Amino acid sequence: MKARREKAARPPRPSADRVAAAELRAAERARKRYEKQELKRFTRRVRRRRIAWATGVGIVVMLVALSVGAVYSPLLALREVQVDGTSRLDPAQLTDAIDGQLGVPLALLDESRIRDELGQFTLIRSYTTELIPPGTLLVHITERTPVGTIVRGAEFDLVDPAGVVIATTTERTPGMPVIRVEGDDVDSAAFRSVAEVLLALPESLHAQLDTVSATTRDNVTLTLAGSDQRVEWGSADRSDHKARVLAALLAIHAGSGPGLYDVSAPGTAVFRAD
Repeated sequence: MKARREKAARPPRPSADRVAAAELRAAERARKRYEKQELKRFTRRVRRRRIAWATGVGIVVMLVALSVGAVYSPLLALREVQVDGTSRLDPAQLTDAIDGQLGVPLALLDESRIRDELGQFTLIRSYTTELIPPGTLLVHITERTPVGTIVRGAEFDLVDPAGVVIATTTERTPGMPVIRVEGDDVDSAAFRSVAEVLLALPESLHAQLDTVSATTRDNVTLTLAGSDQRVEWGSADRSDHKARVLAALLAIHAGSGPGLYDVSAPGTAVFRAD
């Protein structure tokens, strides 16, 4: 009887189908919990990305707005014009010529207007501009360098290597040789050859010249100031070398009286006394 009562008190074992169903429901609940967690994580990532993207775009827009506002602000308007690099030109005249844009924001300065205003000065070979915030325009000037004088009637035209007239005077400019080419044509091959020779000469030799003449590009001739000595230069080829050879010959024969220095063929340069 006791054994039968114990047997009857044991709970019935669940069937295999019930166990499987319970496990399936548990797995389904676990899957749903996992999907909800993943959805929340994905949503948080997307939200963070959107916030980061919106923040970055906002910062860029703000920086652009601040930059544009600063550039075009009256706080960065042109207040002063400075000029450097001049020796013959008066900086005050250049400043007066281009100060018509005072008060204009630096970003809106009219470069073509500045070019036209500075183009009135023939002594200017080139220039560059530099903006110095908050309101300064600095103009770096490169002036034309004179190489000689062309006599035109009773006047003397001081010219640069391109033949541009730098100044016209009634008296010859000291230290500037007279250039003699046919028709005083600064566009001729003879003038270009003369200019190339003069550019190759060191200042010490350039200052000793009285005249430089040529009828073609290959027969440049120099005469020395204060003496009866001449230099047969030939063409402008190898002018740097010829200048060194001439300097060496002058050191030897400068006091030898009238004569001709022939450096047209640098390998056989000689001095011939008259």
